[in-house]
Amino acid sequence: MIGVEHFNQDRKKGFQCLQGMCVLPETLDPVSAACFLRYTRGLDKNLVGDYLGNHDQFCVDVLQEFAKTFDFQEMNLDTALRVFLETFRLPGESQKIQRVVEAFAERYYEQSPNIFANKDAALLLSYSLIMLNTDQHNAQVKKKMTEDDFIRNNRRINGGNDLPREYLSELYHSICENEIRMIPEQGAGLPVMTHDNWVGLLHKSRQTAPFIVCGSGEWINHEMFAILSGPTVAALSVVLDPVDQEDVLQTCIDGFLNVAKIAGCYHLDDVLDRLLVSLSNFTRLLLPMSVEESVFAFGNDLKARKATVTVFTIANMYGDYIRSGWRNILDCILSLNKLGLLPANLAREAADDLESNSEPDSGRSPLVSPVKPALPPARKSSGLMGRFSEFLYYDTEKPAPQPSEEEVESRKRATETVTDCHIGSLFTESKFLQSESLLNLSRALILASHEDESGAVFCLELLITVTLNNRDRIMLLWQSVYEHIANIVQSAVMPSTLVEKAVFGLIRICRRLLPYKEDLTDDLLKSLQLILKLDARVADAYCEHITREIMRLVKANAGRIKSHIGWRTITSLLSMTARHPEASEPGFETLEFIMLDGTHLLPANFVLCVNAARQFSESRVGDVARSVKSLDLMAGSSVCLVKWSREAVEEEPETTVQLYKDIGEMWVRLVQGLMKVCIDPREEIRNHAVLILQRCLTGLDGINLEDDTWLQCFDSVIFPLQNDLLEIIEERSAKEFRNMEGTLILSLKLLSKAFLHSLPSTSRLVSFSKVWVGVLTCMERYKKVKLRGKKSEKIYELVPEILKNTLLVMKSTGILSPSGSDGLWDQTWLHVKALAPSVQSEVFPDDEPQTTTAGMVSEVNPPLVQ
Repeated sequence: MIGVEHFNQDRKKGFQCLQGMCVLPETLDPVSAACFLRYTRGLDKNLVGDYLGNHDQFCVDVLQEFAKTFDFQEMNLDTALRVFLETFRLPGESQKIQRVVEAFAERYYEQSPNIFANKDAALLLSYSLIMLNTDQHNAQVKKKMTEDDFIRNNRRINGGNDLPREYLSELYHSICENEIRMIPEQGAGLPVMTHDNWVGLLHKSRQTAPFIVCGSGEWINHEMFAILSGPTVAALSVVLDPVDQEDVLQTCIDGFLNVAKIAGCYHLDDVLDRLLVSLSNFTRLLLPMSVEESVFAFGNDLKARKATVTVFTIANMYGDYIRSGWRNILDCILSLNKLGLLPANLAREAADDLESNSEPDSGRSPLVSPVKPALPPARKSSGLMGRFSEFLYYDTEKPAPQPSEEEVESRKRATETVTDCHIGSLFTESKFLQSESLLNLSRALILASHEDESGAVFCLELLITVTLNNRDRIMLLWQSVYEHIANIVQSAVMPSTLVEKAVFGLIRICRRLLPYKEDLTDDLLKSLQLILKLDARVADAYCEHITREIMRLVKANAGRIKSHIGWRTITSLLSMTARHPEASEPGFETLEFIMLDGTHLLPANFVLCVNAARQFSESRVGDVARSVKSLDLMAGSSVCLVKWSREAVEEEPETTVQLYKDIGEMWVRLVQGLMKVCIDPREEIRNHAVLILQRCLTGLDGINLEDDTWLQCFDSVIFPLQNDLLEIIEERSAKEFRNMEGTLILSLKLLSKAFLHSLPSTSRLVSFSKVWVGVLTCMERYKKVKLRGKKSEKIYELVPEILKNTLLVMKSTGILSPSGSDGLWDQTWLHVKALAPSVQSEVFPDDEPQTTTAGMVSEVNPPLVQ
C-alpha cells in the first residue's frame, strides 16, 4: 500500500498521502490516527512505538485512543500486556516507556477495577512485569529473580495493601515460561508463531470477526463439491467393495460420513440420495437369502454391519435433505423386519402417548403389538379318535434344532448393530424433519407397502406413527394417509391383519388429533365413515373392538364435536351396533354417555341420537331392560328442548322465532321416533313407549310450539299410531302381539289427553274440525274393536267416558256451542249419536242438536284416518 510505504519512510508524509487518498480525514483527528496505527498491516512497528511514545500533545492523544482500541476484559495482566506490546516495539527512552505503560495501565484498570485498588497499582505491577521479563530472558543477567524476590518487590503496591500471593505467583511463572517479545516481528513475510503472536492472533480474531466480509469462496466450494461428490462416492465404493482390513474399511466409512456431512451442510439432497443408494448395497440386506442365512451372513460381516449403521446414522443426522433415498432406507428396514432383528415396539408413537395416561390396559389397539403373520385358529379335536391322533402327532414331532454357538453369536452381533442404528428415531422424531423430507418419507412408506401383507402392515404402522408424531403438520400428510387407508378398507372382502391395522389406525389418529385440531374435527370424523363401508364379514369380525374404540373417542372428545356431520358419523357407527350381539353393549354405553341427562346433546345431534336410541329400543339383542333404558333416554332428551326454548327468549326476536321453529321440528322427530316403538311386539316395551310418548306430548311445559306443529303431530304421529294399533288387532296374530287390550287402552287415553292438551293451539286452526272429527272417528273404531272375536268390555266402557270428558272441556272453553257458525256443532253430534247417544243430554241438557244429512259425515272425515 502506497500510504504504508510513505509512513515507513516519513510519518508526516505518510499521513498526508493517506489524507490525499481520502483514507484518512482531511483534518486528522486522534481517533483516525489511532485506528490507522492499530489495524493497518505492514507498518514499521519501531516507528509506531516511537510515535506513540512522543511527548507531543497530539501523539499523547493518539496514544490514549490507541489504548482504547483494546479489550482487556477477563484477561490476566500479563496476557493483556502481551497483546498490547505485540502491536508495536516499545521505545527505548524511559520517558516514552513511561507514557506508553501509563496508557496501558489506565486502560487495563478501567476494564478490570476489581483487581487493583487504583491505576497506580496497575502501572507499578506492569513495570514490574517488564523488569521481570528482562531479568529472566536476558542472557547478560546472571542472578535471576526468584518468586519470593518478585513477590517481595511488589509489597504494598495495591493502595498500601498486598496483592494476593497466588495472583503474583501466577504472573511470575507465566513470564518465566513465556517471554514477552519486546521486538515484535514486522509485517512482511511469515513470522515465527511465538506465544505472544498466538495470543495476539486470538485477540485479533475476537475483535475483527464481526467485520470480516465474506467473499465468494463458499459459493465456489458448493459448486466444486457438487461436481466432485459423485466421483468421490464412486471411488469410496470401489475401495470399499473388496476391502477386508478394518482400518481401510473405517477410512471408507468415514469418507462416506464426511461426504454426507458436507452434502447436508450445502443442502444437496441429490448427493445424499445417491450416497444412500451406493451405501445400502454394502449392507447385504437387499440380497435374496433365507432368514437363517441372512442373519448369519449379516452378523459375521463387519463391512455390512458398519455400512448399515452408517446408512441410519446419515438418515438420523441429515434426514432433512433426503428425498428419494428414503426408499433405500425403508428397503433396509423391511429386510431387518423380515429377519426379526427389529424391536417389537418400533412402530409405536413417541413416549408421550396419550393413551398411557388413561385406560392403559383396556381396549388397547393391536397396533402396538409386533407384526406377526396371521395364523388360522387352531381347531380343537373332539372325540376319542381325534385325541388319539393328536397324541400320535405329538409323539412323533421332532424338536426344533437348537442354534449353534456361532449362530447365537452372529445373531447377537446383528441385534447389537440394529440397536446402534436407532431406527425408531427416524419415525418418532420425524416431527423435526423439514416438510419436503417428511412428505418424501410418507410417500416412501406408502409405496413400500405394496409388498407382501407383512411388509404392508409394517409400513402402515410406521405411517401411522409418523402421522401421530406430526399432529402440528397433519394437513401436510392427511390427504395421502387417508387415501392410503381408504384403499385398504374399501378393497377388503375378508378380515385380515392389514385391514385391522387400517381401521384401528384411522380411529387412533382421530382420537389422538381431535383434542388439538379443532379446524380438522369434521374431516377427521368424516373419515370414520370408511368403517360404514366395510364388507359385512369384515365389519362383523371387528364390530365389538371398533365400538369400544369409538366409545373411547367419544368419551374423550364429546365436548369438542359440534357439527351435525361429525355427530352423524358417530351415531351411525353406534346405530350399526344395536343388533350386534357383542358390540351392542359398548355401543349403548356410548349412547347413554351422550344422552343421559342431556350432557352432550346439542341441536346438531339431537335427532341423530334420538334415532339411535330408537334403534336400541327396538333391538331384540339386549334384554328388555336395555330397551326400556333406551326409551327413557329418548324421553329424557326432551329436557334439552325445554332448556333451549327458555334460552331462546334471550335472543333477538328474529333469532328466537327461528329457534322456536327448530325446537318444534326436533320435538316432532322425537315423538315420531317414540311412535314407531309403540307398535313393538313386546308388551312391556310397547306399553312403556306409549306412556313415554304421552308424557312427551302433554307433559313438556316451556316449549313454545306453533299451531301448525300440533297439526303435523296429529297427522304424522297420533292418528297413524291409532291406525297401526287397530290394524294389528285386525290383521296380526294374537301370539305375535300379546295382551294388546292394555296397549289400546293406553293409546286411547293418549289420544284424548293429547287432543285436550293441544286444544288452545288446534282450536285456532282452520282445519280444527278435521282434527276433531278424526278423534271422534278413532273413538268409533275403538268401540267396535274385537279381541279374539269378542268386544272388549273395558274399551267399550272407556270410550263414552273419555268422550264425555272431552265434550265437557270443549263446552267449558266455548269451543263447542250451538251458536257456532263453523258447522262444528252439527258434525259433533252426528258422530256422538253413533258413539254414545246419552252423552248429549248429559253434557248439553238444554240444547237439542239439529239433524243433518248423512252426507255431511263422510264429507268431514279426515282422509288420513280410515
